[in-house]
Amino acid sequence: MRGIALACLSVGVIGISYGAVCVTSGFPLWFPVLAAALVLAASSEFLFVGMIAAGGSPAAAVLLGLLVNARHLPYGLAMPPRVIQPGWRRIVASHLMNDESVVLALAQPDVPRQRSAYWICGVGMLICWPAGALLGGLAGNVIHDTDAFGLDSMFPAVILALILPALRERGMRRAVLTGAAITLATTPFLPSGLPELLALCAVFLNSAPEKKKKAV
Repeated sequence: MRGIALACLSVGVIGISYGAVCVTSGFPLWFPVLAAALVLAASSEFLFVGMIAAGGSPAAAVLLGLLVNARHLPYGLAMPPRVIQPGWRRIVASHLMNDESVVLALAQPDVPRQRSAYWICGVGMLICWPAGALLGGLAGNVIHDTDAFGLDSMFPAVILALILPALRERGMRRAVLTGAAITLATTPFLPSGLPELLALCAVFLNSAPEKKKKAV
């Protein structure tokens, strides 16, 4: 519950920055709130607004946002089927799937706790992200330089704090370091979002030796 509270708080604060950026970029107040509730993916929404504000094509912004959100494909594969139950719940659970709900759910020791963490965190994000966007939009005329507050640093800081316990495993450390190296090496040359997707290759590179070891 502490992890969920911190994650929701950080997302709400980042939502304030997102709403302020939208309004100061010329978007109406309803846009960041509606997009936050329907898309529920902070990185792709920031990317879309940034591209439009810079004069980019809306179609290109949507396509790049979908590319960034492709990270949800491995998220869905990583979640145990019993956590995301069948029927109408699976549709709702798919909408609530995000970085924090997946990380917090997989960190739990058994299925009931995984299911509780996933749903509580997902609903919390659905409330805090649009609420933060609304507050930021209302304050958009006051906050002119959102970067000066460093609000965007809260999200990666919370994610790092959540995954630190898992880094005790050697295979996990190897995958994280490999993924970080891939991201740092490709960031100067690739569009935003692609380096993070390429970092997923580290999972497959580091899972092969483990499977061979178990087979032996």
